Amino acid sequence: MDVWLEGKRVRLSPAKALGKGGEADVFDLGDGRALKVFKPPEHPDYTGLDAEQDAARARLAEHQHKLRVFPTGLPGRVVTPQALATDKSGRTVLGYAMRKLENVETLRRFAEPSFRRAGATSARAVEVLSSLHRTLAGVHAAGVVVGDFNDLNVLVTGTADAHLIDADSFQFGSFVCLLFTERFLDPVRLGTAKGLVPACAASEVSDWYAFTVAAMQSLLCVGPHGGVHRPKSPTARTTPTGRLLQRITVFHPEVQYPKPALPLRTLPDDLLHHLHRVFVEDLRGEFPLPLLEGLRFTACASCGVEHARATCPTCQPNAVAAATPVSAVRGEVTATRLFSTRGVVLRVSVENGAPRWLYHEQGAYRREDGRVVLHGALDPSLRWELQGPVTLVGRGGTVAVLTEGPAASPGPERLSVDVLDGRPCFAANARHRYWAVGGGLWRNGAHGPERIGDVLEGQTRLFVGPRFGVGFHRAGGLRDAFVFDAERVGLKDGLKLPWPSGQLVDADCVFDGPLAWLFLAEEAGGRTVHHCVVLGSDGQVRAQGVAVAGDGSWLGGAFQSGRCAMGEALFVATDAGLVRVESRNGRLETAREFPDTEPFVDSGCQLLLTRQGLLVVGRQDLTTLRMA
Repeated sequence: MDVWLEGKRVRLSPAKALGKGGEADVFDLGDGRALKVFKPPEHPDYTGLDAEQDAARARLAEHQHKLRVFPTGLPGRVVTPQALATDKSGRTVLGYAMRKLENVETLRRFAEPSFRRAGATSARAVEVLSSLHRTLAGVHAAGVVVGDFNDLNVLVTGTADAHLIDADSFQFGSFVCLLFTERFLDPVRLGTAKGLVPACAASEVSDWYAFTVAAMQSLLCVGPHGGVHRPKSPTARTTPTGRLLQRITVFHPEVQYPKPALPLRTLPDDLLHHLHRVFVEDLRGEFPLPLLEGLRFTACASCGVEHARATCPTCQPNAVAAATPVSAVRGEVTATRLFSTRGVVLRVSVENGAPRWLYHEQGAYRREDGRVVLHGALDPSLRWELQGPVTLVGRGGTVAVLTEGPAASPGPERLSVDVLDGRPCFAANARHRYWAVGGGLWRNGAHGPERIGDVLEGQTRLFVGPRFGVGFHRAGGLRDAFVFDAERVGLKDGLKLPWPSGQLVDADCVFDGPLAWLFLAEEAGGRTVHHCVVLGSDGQVRAQGVAVAGDGSWLGGAFQSGRCAMGEALFVATDAGLVRVESRNGRLETAREFPDTEPFVDSGCQLLLTRQGLLVVGRQDLTTLRMA
């Protein structure tokens, strides 16, 4: 497809794709700008979806007028249209050019416990929110409403510069924003409705409500309607929509607070009181900036939890710490602690049944034998993989292969790799490391790098298990998936996956034997949807499942929850214990629950299978579970 920009034809190449949303594809223009092109009704993502096709037609019709009169005078941290992209005649608007942001993280990342553990501090989250507060206030001062304010429409550059994107959906003049994201929708807008159909337009007030949701998520790693509703009477249990309408929040006594989230009491009382008044008592208005600017976080020397109180709310730092038992038993489950650190566990793998791990303690990254592989403070921009005694660390387009620590001479091997969504594209198993660069998929071999096959440059996601690997790309109108053998060259592409149509926000994959369990999270229709596709090493789909995030099911739980494949089954960690999932006639169903494991797991831990049993990876501990 071609578009015309400033009188010149621009060919849209999938290799130049920067991102894909539910309504548009974004491409790199190569001159410091990005090009956002709205999906037409015939876009492959809308195949067989009549409602989405109708919405695309309406959206394109509105933008013919809206983008030509887009307001000026907005804050500098709003990414606004700079030039319109049209058809050859110049009469039909197809998209627009805008400033390209480099090295970004979405605001959503600050709500992920794993990102916070890796070094994204609470103090930095406060800086980001304060920056965002000033930008939002400036948007309102210009007579504009964001409308669909959410954590994917905020990109953070540098330490704490928060930028608002997707400005084409902003509300101004006679142009009403009809879009909304369920987690950020102000329930006051629903009136007496019983479903998620706003009865009134978005406003500055609803923008500030959404900002308050983002603030709570970024500071506590849980939103107001997170957790699981567990009423005393099963008949009183309601849906996520019902919780929103009835104001059943994490402050409600019958809501189980998520274990991976930061405790509510890590925030000062005045801020907690404000959150309660907004989400339970329907207080509305601009978020009080002093509540953010007055926060001063410190890490507890005893438990490591960051808090903004005079003393740690989760322990008594001045008391003599009781010795943590090495082994514990509950019912038919025995838990044995394998490793513990006062720092934080960052990466764990299992090779031939034996665990290997990387942790950060006392200003250095260390392997399981205590040796230092890299000195430095925690840095959430680093991505780690383990290959036997070798440690791989990636940032941007470079991966360093650390074999004997940072003092090795003449220095670590370095690989140039593709970057997708700001993250280097590489993976490893016990025998090899794999990476994508320049349109090729590579593996280290006995005589140097070996090319496995061809992939789409700069657009490939890659996962590797002991026996085979899985990769895929979604760029522009192209989408493809492939599998490859861990030891042989060549790949099998053209796999027929049940592709999600919305914005892909996360992906993960776990392996065991000839099966891979591929997990995809998309933002579609204002809500987050989780998909699971079970693939064989031959590329055939064996089973699949889908769930709405927060619906209380194993698949609708936290996307980063621990998952471990074991034969034909999958074990999933939840705050209520382990769940065993099996495929039945191509459908994924819960086969058994293990409530005795509840004290030892949570929805934020990692699960791995070892010779000693199921390994539970927590923030600071590795624990082996054996179940009778």
